[in-house]
Amino acid sequence: MATTIEQRPLYEVLPVVQQLMFTIANDPIVNNNFNVKFCAAVHVSNSPIVLSNNDALIGTFKTTPNNAGVGIFDLRPVVETFLKPDNEPQTEITGSTAKYKDVAAQTRIFPIHLIDQTAMSENSCKYLAVNFYIEYSTTALGVIISEIANPTTSIQYTIFNGVVKNDDTLTLVGTGAFLGLFLNDTQDDFSGYNFLMTNISGLPHPANFLSDAPTTQYATVDDYGTFAFLNDAGAGDAIANFVITYYNDSGTISSPDTSYNTGFYGGVPAGNITSGTKLLYVGGFPANIKQWSSNFATAVGLGLTYYTIAARNASGTQISATYRINILCSNLKNYEPIRLAWLNRWGAWDYYTFNMKSSRTINSKRIPYNQMAGTWNKSRFKPAGYKGGQKSFRVNSTEKIRINTDFVTEAEGVWFQQLINSTEVYIIKGYEEEKVDAYTFTITNKYIEPVTVTTSSYTTKTIANDKLMQYTFEIDKSKMERTQAV
Repeated sequence: MATTIEQRPLYEVLPVVQQLMFTIANDPIVNNNFNVKFCAAVHVSNSPIVLSNNDALIGTFKTTPNNAGVGIFDLRPVVETFLKPDNEPQTEITGSTAKYKDVAAQTRIFPIHLIDQTAMSENSCKYLAVNFYIEYSTTALGVIISEIANPTTSIQYTIFNGVVKNDDTLTLVGTGAFLGLFLNDTQDDFSGYNFLMTNISGLPHPANFLSDAPTTQYATVDDYGTFAFLNDAGAGDAIANFVITYYNDSGTISSPDTSYNTGFYGGVPAGNITSGTKLLYVGGFPANIKQWSSNFATAVGLGLTYYTIAARNASGTQISATYRINILCSNLKNYEPIRLAWLNRWGAWDYYTFNMKSSRTINSKRIPYNQMAGTWNKSRFKPAGYKGGQKSFRVNSTEKIRINTDFVTEAEGVWFQQLINSTEVYIIKGYEEEKVDAYTFTITNKYIEPVTVTTSSYTTKTIANDKLMQYTFEIDKSKMERTQAV
């Protein structure tokens, strides 16, 4: 009797930070042999996995049968180490479309937050497949027999760098499992999430980008940012383009950008089926659009107050929710806007512009020493007025910034919890007119500055309790200011 998979993840597309449970059984061998071990040969790759070879093999893991005679594997601790955030767009794939000010990522390295239109993921999405087999001996001290040549294979999963919270509803279906994530509350799983952008009959749409952020957001005309989305609809029903419609207080203005085309479906080079095509980014904020769209500049001249962005398939059917970006104007006190980007729990990036009062504090730590007051190592002692007394050998300085939101909604208050919990947070600096120098290969230190959120306590506010709601956060710049060493 062959080894069978009794339990597996329910959906083919799933976040990696959850229990990736597989239960394996082979009752005849377990009941009649010795030294039985179930084995899992785990394959992770950017390319479609061929389980008959070992090109993508990351390790083989073994477990003994439990009291029920089955082997249970949780692959999360192993597999999640192969995924990490996308800080730069994909550059390895020939024909990948990521550009910054019309310069391709293969020519000039730049942060993913600055992309003109679309980009493929590089690190946050992978393929996973597993060969399961069994080993045993016919006697207690007998030779180990391996059935590695006759494995039971899993399907190929698409895994991305997302996190399942403890209170997310899990769905257990029959002898399979596990997580109902991408279907909304009209389905059986009641998860409340809908990230699969598709017009396939029976599936809910329109879907959301990979974020828990509200669909109405705010940005200045110089703010960068991206939306990430899953591109795994199947049946040829992927995202073909985006439509951006511009408005002022009187209604629609300028011409909509309906040719915000991804080059190929979902920004994917023709024939490309790597995992980077399954999770894509679109530059959906003002500075990204400004880099390529003349319609945006026209709209700004006509008093642009907001615009909307939505994804469509090749038939022109809208398959994403409509996201609205309200344009922030300078406040009367000319507070400096500070825009943060943080890694959200779905492995993509969220953004918020803190446009109210901010204050900066420099904290310095000095390493002192006592200097001799003259020259002692020459033929005669010579005093020097600039020498002597206590001086600083080195000064280590860090900058702390206290930032404040404008009045926000309850939904934004809940969303800010992910900022507190995020492992990667950055200040994103605004758009600048610049010459793209062909000899400059990287944009270093110009737009992205790492910070840490030091606010350790967060109280969610409500309209009923707090009426108008504002939040205050403290961030520290991650890098110390450099000084000369004496």
